[in-house]
Amino acid sequence: MASLYREVRAASDPAAGHELWIRGRDTLFREHPASPIPPEHRASFAGLSYARYDPSLRFEAPVETDVPPEWIDVSTGTDGIVPFQLIGRVRLPVGDLDVWWLDSYGGGIFVPMKDASCGASAYGGGRYVLDTVKGADLGGDPAADLVVDLNFAYNPSCAYTESWACPLPPPGNTLPVAIRAGELVPRTPGEEKSGML
Repeated sequence: MASLYREVRAASDPAAGHELWIRGRDTLFREHPASPIPPEHRASFAGLSYARYDPSLRFEAPVETDVPPEWIDVSTGTDGIVPFQLIGRVRLPVGDLDVWWLDSYGGGIFVPMKDASCGASAYGGGRYVLDTVKGADLGGDPAADLVVDLNFAYNPSCAYTESWACPLPPPGNTLPVAIRAGELVPRTPGEEKSGML
């Protein structure tokens, strides 16, 4: 994942990086041993569904760090209790998103999102925008401006199989509008369909 995002950051423009991201994610889902696609469906996996790139949903926003102290502990089943600390907030034209710090093992910035499209065109539990411990990083610096491109929102692994347990967006990561961008609702294993809507 980290090498994929390095290629995305090095792309000639964000839309070209988005194309690389789509191809890279589809390859990982089809070939990686830890893919959330069940092994019996990987050979027939044709790709995920994505919305077309929308440049109006890419932001470089300062992280406002004047936030009250807050911690959440997420029980993941596979990794035990995973602690997160609120470190700031980004204010976007579409709504505000809390910025969390993964306060264990590798550490990293975590920005999940649940918007009004969740449960319809997007996974009902929400999606991830940034998860730097896994290399999902579009650039920027939390001490300055963070790149928050909602076109790169993706479903957590638990969207594909019950064998994964994932942190889902808390209330401060809920947007009041529908974000038709990024990875869309997962299909039943064996019915994945590549393409952009």
